Amino acid sequence: MSDAEIGYRVGHAFDVHARSEDPNRVLVLGGVTFLGEPGLKGHSDADLVAHVCADALLSAAGLGDIGAMFPDTSAEFAGADSVELLRQAAQAVRASGWRVGNVDCSVVLDRPLLTPAKPTMEAKLSAAVGAPVTLTGRRTEGLGALGRGEGIAAWAVALVAK
Repeated sequence: MSDAEIGYRVGHAFDVHARSEDPNRVLVLGGVTFLGEPGLKGHSDADLVAHVCADALLSAAGLGDIGAMFPDTSAEFAGADSVELLRQAAQAVRASGWRVGNVDCSVVLDRPLLTPAKPTMEAKLSAAVGAPVTLTGRRTEGLGALGRGEGIAAWAVALVAK
């Protein structure tokens, strides 16, 4: 069956980032800065939520992944705004003939609590994608490396249509 015959495709992605020991690194998730929280390691602003949403979209459209589109070996993307990278990934999906249906993301962390920032995060991500993006925070209840606050993980699924 060719892509022309396929009406819908789903992309699934996982990403994890370790916490940074750099006291000047801020935590950015879904385009929102969480002051007072240790940031994440990464070449860009390390916005794990934007990264995993971009990966799910690119996967659904068969366009590879965020590392291929925005390599962490390129100085061009050092400190980049990941929500802008997400916007560019969604634009590439549309340019390849797909329409984004939605993206859903689960973020696994014990802190910070995402609930107060969730509406802002969803609005920023949805604006970048041009379609609804929903978020769910999941707690580890202190279990394992994520529970100890050593990093944050996220999963996302995206639906695209011809």
